[in-house]
Amino acid sequence: MSAVVGALVGGGCDPVLVVVAPEQEEIVRKAEAAGAAVLVNPDPGEGPITSLRLVLERLGEDAPGVAFCPVDHPLLTAETVAQLLDAYRESETALALPVVGEKRGHPVIFGPALFPELKDPGLEGGARTVVHRHLDEALLIPVHDPGAVTDIDTPEQYRAAFFPGPPR
Repeated sequence: MSAVVGALVGGGCDPVLVVVAPEQEEIVRKAEAAGAAVLVNPDPGEGPITSLRLVLERLGEDAPGVAFCPVDHPLLTAETVAQLLDAYRESETALALPVVGEKRGHPVIFGPALFPELKDPGLEGGARTVVHRHLDEALLIPVHDPGAVTDIDTPEQYRAAFFPGPPR
């Protein structure tokens, strides 16, 4: 989580908000130490969309956009985030995504025009549904950062990414 926060902060996102489940004090401390503000999701069972909705509520209607990145992308670089933000700000798009080769990655930048869809309680499939609905008009930004598309979900994947080589 600290690596993703560092990439977002270093890339120019302000504020950076981390959403946690209740009673995750250690994660709260780490997020704050990395430069993020923390929101507590009292009902995370519905998935990431509930966390994104908390962020949208906190940012308000005047937010110029939101860069959404799950914490399972710790290899993301601040340079990639800065490149995405620059391209998004120069465009008039409501959706921007990094691409490495043919693969779309994170963070996904949602513009204010998409906030009502993301907040819709009837939305099925979460933010991914909104991305697919608007993919034809999305700004796809080629990046040279495998971290934008590298999803690390297990301790073994984490060790391989951060501590390559023979086991110690």
